[in-house]
Amino acid sequence: MKKASVILDKDYTISEIDQRIYGSFIEHLGRAVYTGIYEPGHRLADEQGFRKDVLEMVRELNVPVVRYPGGNFVSGFNWEDSVGPVESRPARLDLAWGTTETNEFGLHEFVDWAKKANAQVMYAVNLGTRGPDCARNAVEYANHKGGTYWSNLRIKNGAKEPFDIKLWCLGNEMDGPWQMCGKTAYEYGRVANETAKLMKLVDPSIELVACGSSSYRIKTFGEWEYTMLNECYDRVDYVSLHRYFKNKENDAEDYLASTLELDEFIHTVAAICDAVKGKKHSKKTLQLSLDEWNVWYHSNEQDQEIFRDNAWGRKLPLLEDVYNFEDALLVGLTLISMIRNADRVKIGCLAQLVNVIAPIMTREGGGVWAQTIFYPVMAASKYGRGISLLPKVICDRYTSRNFDDVPVIDLAAVQAEDGSVTLFVVNRDLKDAVELSCDIRSFGEMRVVSHAALHHDDMKAVNTEAHPDTVKPVELAVPKSLDSIVLPAASWNVIRLMKPMEG
Repeated sequence: MKKASVILDKDYTISEIDQRIYGSFIEHLGRAVYTGIYEPGHRLADEQGFRKDVLEMVRELNVPVVRYPGGNFVSGFNWEDSVGPVESRPARLDLAWGTTETNEFGLHEFVDWAKKANAQVMYAVNLGTRGPDCARNAVEYANHKGGTYWSNLRIKNGAKEPFDIKLWCLGNEMDGPWQMCGKTAYEYGRVANETAKLMKLVDPSIELVACGSSSYRIKTFGEWEYTMLNECYDRVDYVSLHRYFKNKENDAEDYLASTLELDEFIHTVAAICDAVKGKKHSKKTLQLSLDEWNVWYHSNEQDQEIFRDNAWGRKLPLLEDVYNFEDALLVGLTLISMIRNADRVKIGCLAQLVNVIAPIMTREGGGVWAQTIFYPVMAASKYGRGISLLPKVICDRYTSRNFDDVPVIDLAAVQAEDGSVTLFVVNRDLKDAVELSCDIRSFGEMRVVSHAALHHDDMKAVNTEAHPDTVKPVELAVPKSLDSIVLPAASWNVIRLMKPMEG
């Protein structure tokens, strides 16, 4: 059996973890909304048409914030279409996804759903086909108490109290040539600056996320951040990063190494932010919002057929990736990276939440089930709140097709308010278990109280409605010593440490 060790010290910390890194994303795309979170007529729908079985699973994930309504969708979206009497809302062509949006489900409905899901709203404004004027009106509608045109319209539409939305995205992926009315870095920086100015004049308490690069590999990466931040640095609070992973080559070793690139992405964007901070002699440090991330590649060919055969359709089964066990390991590795970068990554949105590249799947008129990736997200959200500790890991390393010096063990550690410590560990070794020795002498006497592992002998194993528990965490025997924690081959592990009970 291979050996590895980790040293943790209670005084060697990275940062307090912002709980919003465990957020998610609902876009008007595919079946995320319609037959996802919202399905009037379903036997488990509540009085507003929200699926109660889906809400229950979302609450299991303890999602603190949900980004809405897009995504590429938002760059052609008129927010005004989504308020007022449902029967008066216009149907529009969604140019982003080649479908028809009825606006049956809109801003009021989403705010109500988010309250039931115990989540805050992260609302995106359209800086593609629209601009600063519609953005400031949206803030007034959502957050102003009353006595003005837009706030009175909200009250007329049934919401006397403000929605009090505190987190706003200034557009989506505006660097992308696929985006409706995409912009150069300078153009976007200027419009983001002026939009931010107007929005914060309406409500100075809000926080704003500027669009960073939509991909680590896009040719404008780096130059985009530097140029646009030169224009809007002083008025925004976060810069976004988007990262999707894929394993089209069916190379599990290389696939599981790809989160090393995410670490580089985070460090590079943070460095560029700090470079602009230095140039401007600013005292403000911009933080990062990883507000789109997930595995996304399984559904690509299927989607092409759907687009071809169902032009301008509704609630189409788009981007419905069926996730396997190795995808769950990749998601676990991403969460570990986010926790270890908690000093700069303050917001994270798993894209998306239901049906569309999602941990939760539904069948129209039928059941709901958890995909493989559900379980690492649930565990991290439950136990990954507190202080991110700085781990020193010693383990074997390997070289894959695209990555050198890949650590076999990837690990993040979190100290909770009650003094307990949770280790999130992935063993990347596909064949061999690893015995982990944990040195935590500065914490005093501690013992392992639980060890849950997500493992399957078949890397391609999936969960389905008929077989929802094929890939699911199991509780392993608690080791007698901190020197003998066995990590199964190819596994995600959640190891809980606590002080012995007194008396």
